[in-house]
Formats: sequence, C-alpha cells, structure tokens
Amino acid sequence: MFAVRRVLLAPRLSSPPIRLPPSRVGTTRWAFDSFSPQPTPRLWSGLQSWREAPANERRTWGPDGPCQPTDLTRLDDDPTASAASLAECAALVLSTPDPLAKSSLSHLAYSRWRLHGLPVGVARPPDRPARPDRPILVSPKEIPAHKSLGLPLNSYMLHNLAHVELNAIDLAWDTVARFSPFHEALGDEFFSDFARVADDESRHFAWCSQRLAELGFSYGDMPAHNLLWRECEKSSGDVAARLAVIPLVQEARGLDAGPRLVQKLVGFGDHRTSNIVAKIAEEEVAHVAVGVYWFNLVCQKMGRIPCAAFKDLLKEYNVELKGPFNYSARDEAGIPRDWYGGTPKWGAKSDLSEVHDRLASIIAMERENSSLNG
Repeated sequence: MFAVRRVLLAPRLSSPPIRLPPSRVGTTRWAFDSFSPQPTPRLWSGLQSWREAPANERRTWGPDGPCQPTDLTRLDDDPTASAASLAECAALVLSTPDPLAKSSLSHLAYSRWRLHGLPVGVARPPDRPARPDRPILVSPKEIPAHKSLGLPLNSYMLHNLAHVELNAIDLAWDTVARFSPFHEALGDEFFSDFARVADDESRHFAWCSQRLAELGFSYGDMPAHNLLWRECEKSSGDVAARLAVIPLVQEARGLDAGPRLVQKLVGFGDHRTSNIVAKIAEEEVAHVAVGVYWFNLVCQKMGRIPCAAFKDLLKEYNVELKGPFNYSARDEAGIPRDWYGGTPKWGAKSDLSEVHDRLASIIAMERENSSLNG
C-alpha cells in the first residue's frame, strides 16, 4: 500500500489518498474552503483532439515521414489478449525485456483499451521493468563521448534518444499499473491518457530503431544510463510527485533539448534523422500537457496551490530544474513560467517582481542624472 501522510484526497472517497507533502502551517488536513487558487494555467489547445484521436498506426518512417507499416499485427494474434484489464496489460509490457516486442505490445495494449472497453483494473507492476542484456548501463558521468567510441555523431545521438523513448514507454505503463489502486479517485481518463502516452512513446522508439538500422546500428550497441528509471523510482508511492518529476521535469527537458538536437543533426547533414527528432519533439508537447492537466487537478483535490506544490515536491525529492528552457514549447504545453523560475506567463506580476522593476527604474534614472550632472 502506498504511503499516506497527513492528507486525505476527499472525505467522500474510499480509495487510498493521493499523497502530497505535509502543509507547512502545521495542520493535519488541507481544507478545501481555505484554498485560494492562482490563475488557472492555459491548457494545451490540442489536448482534447489528442485524446479523441484513434490509435496512431503510422509506426514506420517512410520517405515523406510517418506512415503505416504493411505488416500490422492483427488483434487476433495479440499477446495482450489474456490480460483482463488495462493495468494487467501495463504489467505485461513492463515484464517484456525485448525492446521491439515491448514497443509492439504497447501499441496492441492501447488498441485493446480503445477498441474493446477494458476496465482499468488493478495490477502490481514489477519493481523494475524487464530489460535486455544490452545496452550496458552506466552512470551518466561514465557515458563515453561519440569520438572515443569511434561512432558517427548522428548514430550516437539517435541511440541516446532511443534509450530515452524506451524508458518513456515503461514510465508511462508503470504510472498506469502502479497507481491503478487509485482508480476510483483518479478516474478512467487519467489511465487512458498515460496509456496513450505509452503508445506514442512506443511509436517514437519504433522510428528510432528503424533509423538506427538504416545507419547500420541497433539499440544496445552503445552504453546508456539508468537515470530516468531512478527518477521514476523516487515517485513510486506518490502520484503528485510522479506527475511533477516525470512529465513536468523529465519530459519537459525533451522540449528544451529537441530543437538543439535537430540543429546538430542538420549541421551533421542527416536530414532524415533530424525530421524524425523534430516530429518526436512536436508530439512530446502532448505528454507534458497531460502532466500539467493532471497535476493541477490533483492539487485542486488536495487543496494545494500548484506552483507551490510543484516546487515543494522537487525540493523534497531532490530534483533539479536545468535550463536553458524552450519557453515557447513550455508555454504551448501549459507549464506556467513561474513554476520553473521564469517570468510568470499568466496573470499579473508578483509584488516582488514589481519591486524589482521599480528599483531597476530608479537606478537607471540615478545613473542618467549622474551623467547629466557630471
């Protein structure tokens, strides 16, 4: 059972509560009537269309971009057919070590959820997802540079991205299975959203794997790190922390890094890979937007101000926010800038910000007067 500390989700719900850090004012329960919400962040405009769209079958990268493969697995041959719920499908994917099989199972599991009306159910995920023998996992500081490995830059960067996408498949399915006991509190749409995220990530991994093969490599040929899963483990008992750490930090870093990676690949002369990376970065906006939506909803249920709760959680779980930030992509995904240290995008300036502006104006006037009198 997940840890519960000093907070109840809502008096009428009988499912286990969703935990957030204890109030700093010493109360044992946050009251809804004492909650004063900040301006509501703007949701990503494409969120509802993303939710309602049919399962995306464009899992191959053709001459002109994503296209549907000719060897589609029929649902009659679906290995997930024995699973009685979405959570059981999630556990099955997490227990699959082969990366390409994991990618295919993810798509089949999401398709079954959409087409056959599976219940969310409850399932216990493995402590760690099954993994192949390769790649060798080392600490991030021990990852060798592409030159020392004698590898071309485009293949090296693409392998790193494939590793991120494979981990992202497991992160999304782990969220489905691990928090399935909270189904009554969170509702079907929470699990549907993260199942769709897993499906998107599985398609991204398929594109990366295909392109690696075209370049003469395969996933596992280069060392990789286990940082993403360590971040996932930090939040294994706290749905609010999971939302903060994974979509709002780790996936948001993808929004920051995507354009830089595209530019490097264009500079290297590999436009096909750069187009794949650009499409992946474009689709990652939805995943961050899902995190924003659910984090705000959980905070509302908890009676917490989202900005303060986000910062408290990052401090509690020792998660660092690193720039430079892609402000336009983060704005599109709906992350308010004041959550991660930028200028607030929504509502009026804070009092402290106005004081800083006034001080800057006074200093500028004094300097101008000094130059005139000098």
